[in-house]
Amino acid sequence: MTAPEPGPAFRVLAERPEWSGRRIAAAVLEVEGPDGSRHEREVVRHPGAVGVVPLHDDGTVTLVRQYRAAVDRDLWEVPAGLRDVEGEPPEVTARRELVEEAGLEAERVEHLVTFHNSPGFTDEAVVLYVATGLSPVPDDRQGIEEQHMAVERVPLQVALDMVDDGRITDAKTVIGLQAVARRYPPAG
Repeated sequence: MTAPEPGPAFRVLAERPEWSGRRIAAAVLEVEGPDGSRHEREVVRHPGAVGVVPLHDDGTVTLVRQYRAAVDRDLWEVPAGLRDVEGEPPEVTARRELVEEAGLEAERVEHLVTFHNSPGFTDEAVVLYVATGLSPVPDDRQGIEEQHMAVERVPLQVALDMVDDGRITDAKTVIGLQAVARRYPPAG
């Protein structure tokens, strides 16, 4: 199957910064449509993120449960973090986050998939990896939420069941677990 042909050409004519924070910024884009019409779109500029699915030799995965203020609750997630170190390759960021959050070092880190979380309003791209050949190392948790996170190791099939029953709702985690299951199908 071949990819669909691109649609009519849209183009960004101008960008007006509206707000800037420590990690993200908001702007208004002036966009021209294929028919020459012009319209505005509000966007959030984001540095991007990485996520890493730690897959142990016994078929278990390590998940973290962390408080997320935007949804005001704890979420089950794979270790992840912002791409906030200028020039750092995403694989290096993934390895760093794996150590910081889960206290794990990986012999191998393989790219799984890159996706856009919500391209209707943000340019955030998440690069997902699977980490194998894992060994424990001291963690280096950053920030108050990480200081209070729980780290759990569960069978891959149990993690997939947690997606199915709604206990895992975080997009990068859902995508990462399903991508790992396609590449390394769980036993049983």
